[in-house]
Amino acid sequence: MAEWRISGFREIRELGSGGQGRVVLAAHERSGEPVAIKYLTARAVEGSRERLRHEARMLGQVDSPHVARLYRLVEGEHGAALVMEAVDGTSLKAVLAEHGALAPEAALAVLKGSLLGLAAAHAVGVVHRDYKPANVVVPADGRSKLIDFGVAVPAGAASAEGTPFYMAPEQWRAEPAGPATDVYAATCVFYECVTGRRPYEAADRIALMGLHGTAPIPVESVPDALRPLVERGMAKNPGERPAGAAAFVDELEQAARAAYGADWEARGVRTLAAAAVALAALFPLAAAGLAAPAAAVGAGLSAGGAAGAGGAAAGGGLLAGTGAKVGVAIATTAVVGAAATGGALYVNRDDPAPRTLNVSARTETYSQAFRDINMVVDRAEFVTVSGHPDPAVQRRINRALRAPLDQAIADYRRHWEQVGRRTAGEPSGTPLRLTIATRYGLRGPRLFSVRYLVDNPVYAGGGVDLRAKSVNVELATGRVLQVGDVFQPTALAGGAAVLGRRVPPPPPIPAGDLFCRFTPISGLGRIGGAAAVAPTFTPTHMEFTWTVSELCRDSRTRRIPYEQLNGLLKPEVLRLVR
Repeated sequence: MAEWRISGFREIRELGSGGQGRVVLAAHERSGEPVAIKYLTARAVEGSRERLRHEARMLGQVDSPHVARLYRLVEGEHGAALVMEAVDGTSLKAVLAEHGALAPEAALAVLKGSLLGLAAAHAVGVVHRDYKPANVVVPADGRSKLIDFGVAVPAGAASAEGTPFYMAPEQWRAEPAGPATDVYAATCVFYECVTGRRPYEAADRIALMGLHGTAPIPVESVPDALRPLVERGMAKNPGERPAGAAAFVDELEQAARAAYGADWEARGVRTLAAAAVALAALFPLAAAGLAAPAAAVGAGLSAGGAAGAGGAAAGGGLLAGTGAKVGVAIATTAVVGAAATGGALYVNRDDPAPRTLNVSARTETYSQAFRDINMVVDRAEFVTVSGHPDPAVQRRINRALRAPLDQAIADYRRHWEQVGRRTAGEPSGTPLRLTIATRYGLRGPRLFSVRYLVDNPVYAGGGVDLRAKSVNVELATGRVLQVGDVFQPTALAGGAAVLGRRVPPPPPIPAGDLFCRFTPISGLGRIGGAAAVAPTFTPTHMEFTWTVSELCRDSRTRRIPYEQLNGLLKPEVLRLVR
């Protein structure tokens, strides 16, 4: 008897099989997009079906670029099938087996990506319960992704399921699991990444339970700067750990910046990408000819820095109950138009909307005289939000929304130290003034977008500042969108030549002043709100603001409909905008 298949998909190769079913790599016949499909046969026991339904219920609530997406669960008389996103990558378990301990920055990058995935789950009340290296997939761009929600539960459910090497003390005692339970497991994996071994090893399950429950946290092999993270994350009492993944990301970022500098994440992602690319033979999609060769991606990383966070991962959960594990990863668009052959559609997540949140926003002002640098901040505007259900995420959002103000003050102070102090004596004369005006874009329910026009007088004594900056933050997790999160790599290649053609600059200012010229779109760091172009999201279009020299005191904005940017924006960004 022929194997049952969902109509609308072309099967490419089998990735694993077992007594209850099989997992295949397939492509959607109409769009050509690759997916991973887990099939349970009609012979599968009802318990296997219920586990598949349970995984769909848990994963179907989570939407994050750091979690493998569920597209649909199909059930019928011939069996059941789970259709999921597919990514070309390998598991963190394979990376550690091949390379041993990772550089601290790479280990921190793995932890941050996974914590952001866990934060998205925690935001909708889901606890993963089985965070481990086999359930983290690393694609060729180095951006880790969380998979396998097969034993996930609603927060507060009690159970002793999980992987013993990474189970929190309360999990061993079959007590209610919460976000802090996942924090413990993630910290154990982080420990393994930085030291090359698990925090606790034992010959049997009982002994291992005792170590997790009462043994001191073995931080001796952890770099000094990272020991507080490990001690907090692996605290025996869940109340002494960070309350959830979002709160732990805050602590991680502060520790990483202090220990390894502001560019720690870029270095970490590049290192992780190189480690993954070394295992390109394990990438199923590349082997099937459905993805760009990993070596080419790795070359791009070496030449131009870390790729954008567009990767996705799937696989571990797909094989639950079939006796195998696989990591499959590639950024995909929504799968559409599939239907069960002789069956009923149980869950349809073709294009699931990200979690929506309602928050309140207000514009505040800040004034302060800085006599030591002869500058006055004069009613500079910044934005704050309130009413977010997760206090830690709200703090992250508000730090990001205030960052342009803090950065402008820091920029002028640094400029004064470099230039202003060349003259003898204390600062004197009329103080120069810093003002900031804000303009709202989207204010939810998924993305919050604000443009800042910074009138910073850093030209005093020599120097020019570009004024337009933007902050685009995901409300569910507090993640600030960077250039690689917004635009496809093709849009940014060659100094953003394609983006520059789609978004032409405004006409030049009719002035003969050499300084009054618009800064073109050029270089990855000049897009996403840093210096030259500030893209702000609205319900119908993006606003790109060009700035010119402070000597001209002018800026121009172009409003570009999303349709005009077709193919240049990442699908996950468009889902946040809808």
